[in-house]
Amino acid sequence: MNDYKLSSGSGGLSKRGCSKIDDKLHTFDWLADLPESDAECNLVEVQFKNTRKGYYQNSNNLELSKGDIVAVEASPGHDIGTVTLTGRLVPLQMRKNRCKPDMEIRRIYRKAKPVDIEKYEEAKAREHETMIRSRQIALDLGLKMKIGDVEYQGDGNKAIFYYIADDRVDFRQLIKVLAEAFRVRIEMKQIGARQEAGRIGGIGPCGRELCCATWMSTFNSVSTSAARLQDLSLNPLKLAGQCAKLKCCLNYEADSYIEAGARLPSREIELETTEGTYYFFKADILSGQVTYSTDKNFAANAHTISARRAFEIINMNRRGEKPESLVDLSAAGSQAPVSVDLVEQESLTRFDKRKGAKKGGKGRKENRGGGREPRQAAAGKPQAGGAKPAGGGENARPDEGARRNNRADRPRRNGNRNKTPRKDENSRPRKDQAPAQPQGKPQD
Repeated sequence: MNDYKLSSGSGGLSKRGCSKIDDKLHTFDWLADLPESDAECNLVEVQFKNTRKGYYQNSNNLELSKGDIVAVEASPGHDIGTVTLTGRLVPLQMRKNRCKPDMEIRRIYRKAKPVDIEKYEEAKAREHETMIRSRQIALDLGLKMKIGDVEYQGDGNKAIFYYIADDRVDFRQLIKVLAEAFRVRIEMKQIGARQEAGRIGGIGPCGRELCCATWMSTFNSVSTSAARLQDLSLNPLKLAGQCAKLKCCLNYEADSYIEAGARLPSREIELETTEGTYYFFKADILSGQVTYSTDKNFAANAHTISARRAFEIINMNRRGEKPESLVDLSAAGSQAPVSVDLVEQESLTRFDKRKGAKKGGKGRKENRGGGREPRQAAAGKPQAGGAKPAGGGENARPDEGARRNNRADRPRRNGNRNKTPRKDENSRPRKDQAPAQPQGKPQD
């Protein structure tokens, strides 16, 4: 079997430690390439439908590897599952999942035969129909519960019904009706909303698979205090996950924020300077920056300083001294220049800005220079229709009287830009009337 070799040449990763990508609660076996790992421990981790796992003993010393389908002991009958972990990592995994030391460890019968797999596939094909029918039965009995999933045992003699309920439910009558309807042994198992989301799976807002479906097996309580410690907006739509509960990842960095917040000054302390009194406005906990404002409710004359500078001002106020400004003027000139992203490669809205600027600039350019170029190129040349040039200097411009005579002699045309001045309608001669003669001269 070929292994994945590292580019540095220092080693590689064994394919035996990997499993299918779509497996829930996947664990990489980083001791799979050690031959003595399986010999030291005969415990095997077997996974069934979705996130249900069990730990069994390889009493028959079978050669098992990751991905093998085995038949294991169950009550009653047997069950079919897939091997997900072997060797010395199994006891560590049991400790991680908080398995009791005195728990009963059943044994593995054999590797699954074609007959076992065929029977398992037949039982698996009935799960969806059984779930839909059981929901209708629970609704008819008036039980306030939701049956989220149904899992048949490998031999088809037993069915596990996973349900969610806010209050305690008396399902004794439900078990009798289900046993008569499906002719199997019934087991009811209550799960929480987070466990249901892990069984279904999905993609979180971070773009990765849900933690409850990939690696998380135990769920700790999450409160809104974890969001307050991290200065997050208490918006239920953003803090809730796909299970409609608070996101489990709120607890991941809570300890780091508590430790970093202890190095910041208290929010109730006011800073006194010669400019006035400054109040706490906001803080960047991880970077250790605090913003103060002269108003308690909104940002007015806001200044952002380091936590060290804030403690210096607090100590000065306790001694009765007031600094000239919040910002340390002596150290302000010696600060290193902050790098600016001139190309805006890290800006998420860089394309929107360029698109708007290009659109506005293009229109202004056309208005300013688009109409001037052809006029300048045509300077000094007569235009179509006998029009005079628009420019060309003083030598090319005729006097006012010549321009007026030329306009009077030139016939009018529709669409001509250089139109003759309009005259009074009464002074225009009609078609059936001779033109008027000048006064004082006899007519011919």
